[in-house]
Amino acid sequence: MSAFLWNALSFIVALGILVTVHEFGHFWVARKNGVFVKRFSIGFGKALVRWRDKHDTEFVIAAIPLGGYVQMLDERTDPVLPKYQNLAFNHKSVWQRISIVAAGPAANFIFAIFLLWIMYLVGVPEVKPVIQTTQTTSIAAAAGIIENEQILAVNGRAARDIRTANLLLVEQLGRAEIRLTLLHRESLQVREVVLDTRAWQFDPEKEGVFTSLGLNLLQPQATSTLALVTPGSAAEQAGLRAGDTILVIDNEPITRWEQIDRIIKNSPETTLRLEVQRDNEIIIVQATPALSQHADGFSQGLLGIVPMASPWPEDLRYIQRYGIFAAAKEGIDQTWQLTRLSFSMVAKLLTGDVSVKHLSGPIAIAQGAGTTASMGLIAFLSFMALISVNLGVINLLPLPILDGGHLMYLVVELIRGKPVSERAQEIGFRFGALVLLMLMGIALLNDISRL
Repeated sequence: MSAFLWNALSFIVALGILVTVHEFGHFWVARKNGVFVKRFSIGFGKALVRWRDKHDTEFVIAAIPLGGYVQMLDERTDPVLPKYQNLAFNHKSVWQRISIVAAGPAANFIFAIFLLWIMYLVGVPEVKPVIQTTQTTSIAAAAGIIENEQILAVNGRAARDIRTANLLLVEQLGRAEIRLTLLHRESLQVREVVLDTRAWQFDPEKEGVFTSLGLNLLQPQATSTLALVTPGSAAEQAGLRAGDTILVIDNEPITRWEQIDRIIKNSPETTLRLEVQRDNEIIIVQATPALSQHADGFSQGLLGIVPMASPWPEDLRYIQRYGIFAAAKEGIDQTWQLTRLSFSMVAKLLTGDVSVKHLSGPIAIAQGAGTTASMGLIAFLSFMALISVNLGVINLLPLPILDGGHLMYLVVELIRGKPVSERAQEIGFRFGALVLLMLMGIALLNDISRL
């Protein structure tokens, strides 16, 4: 199956599940509050499958799998006979309507907890964040961080693994300083250092958060043995195969992958003589890296090979696994951390600490879904938990077209004792739709530019 089809299928499965969960939250609470639900639709457009239940609700699976909706009986959109007014959404109390609207995002947060609970019951492979080196003249070097120190906490919050440490550091964007708690793995000395981040520049499209601070983590190293030769590439045309080990390039003995990478990038359209070990035989290969031209005008050589990585140091790896109740607590804690980070990123977008060029749209989500699905169940569940939290957070934003906008109007109604005028709501919905479409357009353009 091609990468495109795999990504698309993974995206449809993930989004379909998450949208169903979100809309079921609205549906279930509406039913509990005595509201008649006319339609429960997953997707938009032409109905592919439809059926009705005993309550006469129509369930639909539609052709465009990019969302869904729950249509309730409401006098503001449909004529309602007097005898059925008690079943209409607009005839329920303000608190009942608030609970129905808030149930969608709440369902996403609960589902994220459930996914993480399953993950921690099964066991999540984790790696400790241990520093191998610091880059000279970097923020980390200025703070006096040395090699073989493990990050224990970021601003007092525990960072037991690389993933958690990464999220906690991203959350600190815009702060003047970051306090790290470190453990030296030989002396076992624990100390705190303060990173001066007033001049911190972090571009997630170009580098990771650790690298941006000058931290190089201890991790598997690229070797001179090839893990993959890209089909149709210059390497395949030269006869290179996965499993080959490059020993010499143009009389330069190879001991590190960085040498191979440097030579190839500096030799576009130049024939290179490679001595390669294949099984127990030494063979000679003539390879000519193709010319790769970047959008900014920069060019370099491209051969089409991917190195094999050395194994993780065993003392860094561990399995995070808990019992039923401890896994539930971990799921709640992780969901709260993701929620806090998501709201923090929204605030940083408004303050300018995070650029809109980092927004991601459906293409990036599809690629993430495909990649994590390929990595296995735990990675895919983790991805779905993250997207579920993001879906909940986005829907709580106070844009009138979203659940958060409806909640905003209902809170105003609760305070004033009467609903917001239909005229004001209509203006708000148009404004909300414009802002949402603008953000979606920016995200989609960002996705396209990264292809």
